[in-house]
Amino acid sequence: MTVVKELMRQLPKESIYYIGDTKRCPYGPRPAEEVRTFTWEMVEHLKRYEIKMLVVACNTATAFTLEELREKLTIPVLGVIEPGARAAISTSENKRIGVIGTEGTIGSESYPQALKAIDASIRVNSQACPALVPLVERGVLAGYEAHAIVRTELQPLKNKNGIDTLILGCTHYPLIKGVIQQEIGGAVKVISSGEETAREASLILSYNDLLVQSEQEPSYRFYTTGDFDNFKMIATEWFEGPLDTFEVIELDPVSIY
Repeated sequence: MTVVKELMRQLPKESIYYIGDTKRCPYGPRPAEEVRTFTWEMVEHLKRYEIKMLVVACNTATAFTLEELREKLTIPVLGVIEPGARAAISTSENKRIGVIGTEGTIGSESYPQALKAIDASIRVNSQACPALVPLVERGVLAGYEAHAIVRTELQPLKNKNGIDTLILGCTHYPLIKGVIQQEIGGAVKVISSGEETAREASLILSYNDLLVQSEQEPSYRFYTTGDFDNFKMIATEWFEGPLDTFEVIELDPVSIY
């Protein structure tokens, strides 16, 4: 939803179909093959809407499936790791960058690889924060509990002095960005990939002549595989108002390509 919010802001004419696989979240501790299977199930569901572009708005799914999706699909596919890396490099002044994410994202080494592919001199400190996604999924976005859990998860990274930029390597984390910023300290710039991902989506659509030209109102459809009420509550709070369509769906099983 953090990426969707930026897509809606930067591409106000485009319709968006969103699936949040909250029933099987978090993906971070899951094996790569399981993440691949779940991702393809969502892709197959979205294909029925004749989508013209796919944004993989999950760092773990991006790490494990992006190249495969690009090979198999005939539409542009954009992940969130490369845009986040570019945003961090343009922000950092001392070339020392921290990354927090799920176990899967951190274990994949996707961010260090993306960062060093751009600038080999970048120094990267990564930290898995497995407690943060369940925190967000429960809707605990502020207050004592949020601060206590974030403080504990960030402590190993804070003990490694010198980073001036922190990448939120999970698209859940921007919902608690304020808490993370307070706990990591004001001297560290906190980077979310959502804004940069939306900017790249706009460029790709423009390059491929796929941008909507009409003045027709866009459609926003939000699907979840899990608890409807909690999903709608978090979405309504994040988007600061009611949205058009919410629906609980069952994803059909697929065979891995």
